[in-house]
Amino acid sequence: MFLKSVEIRRDEYTDEREYPFSIPAIKALDKLHFHSNVTFLVGENGSGKSTLLEAIAYQCGFHTAGGGRNNEYEVDSSAAILGNAIRLSWMPKVTNGFFLRAETFYHFASYIDTLDADVLSNYGGRSLHHQSHGEAFLSLFKHRFGKKAIYLLDEPEAALSPARQLALMRVIKDLSADAQFIIATHSPILLGYPEAQILNFDEQPVEEIRYEDTLHYIVTRRFLENRKTVLQELFED
Repeated sequence: MFLKSVEIRRDEYTDEREYPFSIPAIKALDKLHFHSNVTFLVGENGSGKSTLLEAIAYQCGFHTAGGGRNNEYEVDSSAAILGNAIRLSWMPKVTNGFFLRAETFYHFASYIDTLDADVLSNYGGRSLHHQSHGEAFLSLFKHRFGKKAIYLLDEPEAALSPARQLALMRVIKDLSADAQFIIATHSPILLGYPEAQILNFDEQPVEEIRYEDTLHYIVTRRFLENRKTVLQELFED
């Protein structure tokens, strides 16, 4: 494990009424400690988990629309506001890694297509645009990811079927002894990764939560075990 903690520097605040400092989880956050090679950030949409992940990517020197330290392409980004207000604690510091942002992956794939064949070989040797969204994600994970690095993944399940989410878990397992993963997700499958740290952004301050206590697990299990009852309750006038 390389990144030990992330801290918000209160002296860097502008106005807590302004975004992203107005987000309850960010407003209440002082310092987060990481004690596992695999950490998940969970919470409802707008809870701040992706915002914090982007800020960590910014401090790592990764492209905040997706990529590593050496990827440069033009896409609008707002992560610098919070990125300038956090401090990362490393032991030891690593410069290798990647930030996957599902919603801007198309732009990253277009950028890769402009590079030479040697670079493309690091992504499976085939244009990411010439694969399905899920295939492109897995090609990235299998060919671009390596050891002694930190990987920040923002909702990687967005393009992955349940079977391919399991394939991603295998990639994480193969690398996690020598790499660190911090993943913002809504996937109850990914959250089941053994011995992962799960941080709940629906609570202020952010706190650790057991897998079985996450809403993702509770809601999914209830639906699968009581589908007819859940749908009846949902659709009744």
